Amino acid sequence: MPEHDQHPRHGGTLRYYGPGGLDHLDPAAAYYAFSHQVIRLFARQLFSYPTTEDATALVPVPDVAAELPTVDNGGLSEDGRTYTIRLRDGVRWDTSPPRPVTAGDFVRGFKRMANPVAGAGAIAYYTSTIAGMAQFAEGYRARFAGRTPTAAELADYQNGHEISGLWAKDDRTLVIELLRPANDMLNLLAMPFASAAPREFDDLVPDGPDFARLVRSNGPYRITSYVRGSHLTMDHNPAWRADADPIRRRYVDRIDVRMAKVSDERVRAEIESGAADLSWGAAVGRPRRRTEADRHLGWALNPYLAFNLHSPHERGALRKRAVRLAIAYAVDKARLVRFFDDMNIGTVTRPAHTAIPPGNFGHRAYDPYPTPGDRGDRARCRELLAEAGYPDGLRLTMIYRIDAVHGQVAKAIAEDLTAGGVDVRLVEIDQTDEYYRILQDPARAAAGEWDITPAAWMPDWFGNNGRSYVQPMFQSNTGVGTANYGGYHNPLVDELIDRALSAPTEAEAEELWHRVDRQVLQDVAIVPILACEPTIEHLTSSRVRGAIPLPHVDRWYDAANLWLDPPD
Repeated sequence: MPEHDQHPRHGGTLRYYGPGGLDHLDPAAAYYAFSHQVIRLFARQLFSYPTTEDATALVPVPDVAAELPTVDNGGLSEDGRTYTIRLRDGVRWDTSPPRPVTAGDFVRGFKRMANPVAGAGAIAYYTSTIAGMAQFAEGYRARFAGRTPTAAELADYQNGHEISGLWAKDDRTLVIELLRPANDMLNLLAMPFASAAPREFDDLVPDGPDFARLVRSNGPYRITSYVRGSHLTMDHNPAWRADADPIRRRYVDRIDVRMAKVSDERVRAEIESGAADLSWGAAVGRPRRRTEADRHLGWALNPYLAFNLHSPHERGALRKRAVRLAIAYAVDKARLVRFFDDMNIGTVTRPAHTAIPPGNFGHRAYDPYPTPGDRGDRARCRELLAEAGYPDGLRLTMIYRIDAVHGQVAKAIAEDLTAGGVDVRLVEIDQTDEYYRILQDPARAAAGEWDITPAAWMPDWFGNNGRSYVQPMFQSNTGVGTANYGGYHNPLVDELIDRALSAPTEAEAEELWHRVDRQVLQDVAIVPILACEPTIEHLTSSRVRGAIPLPHVDRWYDAANLWLDPPD
């Protein structure tokens, strides 16, 4: 019988070990997958993702919300702009005595996203959708510009200012008004940023030094100790009720995370010896049981070739579609798969042909510029360069980051381009942060600091995720911090993105996202190179059962679903 069908056992301590760290423990600020694994256990949202092995893992379901909002049940207005969300009974904070989670707690959670101390990294998802959220956030920043506020001052601002499109109708009913319809609103409400926040948080600076000690839980576990970069422990939350939580289970008694700057080999040895059960941030893979659906739950472009359309080099060569198309034909995608396979960490990598890879809304299989066996066509590259006015070729600068296999990939692409008539000057950026600072600054693009780069993009969620995947990469955006690295601009694409975001149904949105995919590849805005499973298949000790990967947290396992056999 497959392990996930066995009767779960209760008890024992689930032990993690490895070099991973948490960016933040506070749901208002946490953005990394390591943090989200922990937050899922103590902080709940209105909607969340189920722990399943098929495509249902990509679709939010009610968590603290009592039901999915629809027009028929009164949860969604006819125009798609007003959500009236009723909360389920039995969800409680681990206070003494236990106190119900209220709609006002969710209002507080949304307000905390905008705090100027440790605010949400993706707050734009909410300021661009919820009426009044942008004004609230702007006022919050302005109020404390140039200084660090106290917890009392933050609470005073939050309790004295409202978000016009967000209020508690009563303790059990939350109302959210949108600027325009958003067919992915449930996905936004499923992000950890949108967690409920108890009134005790008014006494805390977001993610401050006292947060871990005083944090309240409404999930199956609660934090009992935390030393940043060292260890974290979680025990049962006595206020949690299984019948009031359709998403999570609670099989083990304790979760113990030891964080240490150790090698992958050391982590593997700890797990194989039974001293640890799961890796914490280490690239330690293993073969595991798969379902066919599991192989298609979400892929990322890693890498794709980004063009600097602002570059002045070679008479603005990269502004010419024929030049970009020539480069697209030159790349031997099949060869590049080998570099990822050689890492031998269990990822699946294959040549990419579309801007939107599988598992992301808008993906449909087609190949706009095929070559035999995906090996590229350097002769075609030279022909197109000549047609574009570069019969003697051209010289471009490629920047790349040094970590993982990116150096090997960059050098291989440079070899392909050289064979096609493009002389490439390679520039290594030895700090990942600096690499992205260069790419996200349009002024540095206009100055010609780079021409091409093998970049990667990972969306914040899979499924209905055009807002997280397509919009950042392709909508016109010349502000610092943009993910449209090369300055691509097409008014038709901007219009399609706007229409997709507010389409009345997911089916209509999916069609519009696909039209964006077709158009950006018609324009050769990027060159899709490889589609990769985002993360590895994680090693577990022999006693771990119920290991189901969660696509929205980089395929790490759901600790609430794991049990141990034997428990200890």
